[in-house]
Amino acid sequence: MKKKIIIISIVVVAVLATAFYVFKPKTVDASKINIETATVSMGTISKTVTATGTLEAITTVEVGTQVSGIVENLYVDFNSYVKKGQLLAKLDTTNLAAMMDQSRATLDNAKAELEYQQANYDRLAPLQDKKMIAQSDFDLVLYNLNKAKASYNNALAQHKKNKINLDYAFIHSPIDGIVLNRAVEEGQTVAASFNTPTLFTIANDLTQMRVEAYVDEADIGEVKQGQRVEFKVDAYPDLTFEGTVTEVRLEPTVTNNVVTYTIIISAPNPDYKLMPGMTAETSIYVLEKKDLLVVPSKALRFTPDQILLMSYMKNQPKPEMPEGAKNGDMPGAGNMEPPTEMAGNNAGKMVWVKRDSVIHPVPVQIGLDDDIHTEILGGLKQGDEVILSMEQTASATVAKTAASNPFMPKPPGANKK
Repeated sequence: MKKKIIIISIVVVAVLATAFYVFKPKTVDASKINIETATVSMGTISKTVTATGTLEAITTVEVGTQVSGIVENLYVDFNSYVKKGQLLAKLDTTNLAAMMDQSRATLDNAKAELEYQQANYDRLAPLQDKKMIAQSDFDLVLYNLNKAKASYNNALAQHKKNKINLDYAFIHSPIDGIVLNRAVEEGQTVAASFNTPTLFTIANDLTQMRVEAYVDEADIGEVKQGQRVEFKVDAYPDLTFEGTVTEVRLEPTVTNNVVTYTIIISAPNPDYKLMPGMTAETSIYVLEKKDLLVVPSKALRFTPDQILLMSYMKNQPKPEMPEGAKNGDMPGAGNMEPPTEMAGNNAGKMVWVKRDSVIHPVPVQIGLDDDIHTEILGGLKQGDEVILSMEQTASATVAKTAASNPFMPKPPGANKK
């Protein structure tokens, strides 16, 4: 019986000892607490809308031919710089020249006939006035003259057409620019019977380009003309290019039930780094305000661990108390519970501020927020130090765990005195 009582007593003592180690108030060495802070400063709040687009020249012209024939000569190639009116290519003119010679002969014949009929009319007109010839004879003369005029005009029009077709065999540049594409080779036959074949593609000016981007319908309401844009291309991952929204088109594009709207973004290209066809990842600044009092948004999400906070404050030197002040009047005094009531739409918004080694909560009024920075309308001033995080270091965690577990193995000689 006595032995049983002794065993029970030992078990109770062991349980009480374990409970003491487990449930005793825990503290952390203040030197093992790491506090991350940031300074309240003036900054910029911005909101962006992202879109993917394609770079292209502002003016691109496809140069074709209106007549069929064999490409006899090419005078430019890919990437050639050309001037307006410059000869780009020449088609074989043998058939076209022959047709023009034929129409010229027809025109000469019609002209001779017209001159003869005109002379005949001029001789008989005075006799008709004196009633010296039959009316039927004069009517025949007048008919022949009008017929000769019509034949001459028809021959003249055909000759002009053949001359224009001959001129079409010489392909000239309609604009100043650079040749992006040459779609034919010397000796190739081009047929313009049903449509105009494209021979060259010319871009007007590659120093001024544009991005044609596609914005989702959920974001298009925020995109406006004149907004600033930053974009990147895969060819230069470390460079950021800038532009401006110049046009928001109203016509939607529907792909797999996804509705997007096309916007046009100017893209200055003085160094010729941007090329037509490149894919651009754009960020459109739909909201951007500068010179605002801001803090990192992380500060508004921070709530300190009570054990870490009390451990830190316990080891800090107490600031001198003004005459007549009570204990709770000092910053950080008491249990430092955060305020629960605030006026306005920003009720409950606060940050923890560190001043003279004292940590205490400060109610704030906030404005714009871009998920990275938040505008402060009241409660803080420039230069205040706000807390972003409070954590104990890894060594402190290990030491705390070891101290709170009585069953952890101890180093050899730890129980020796």
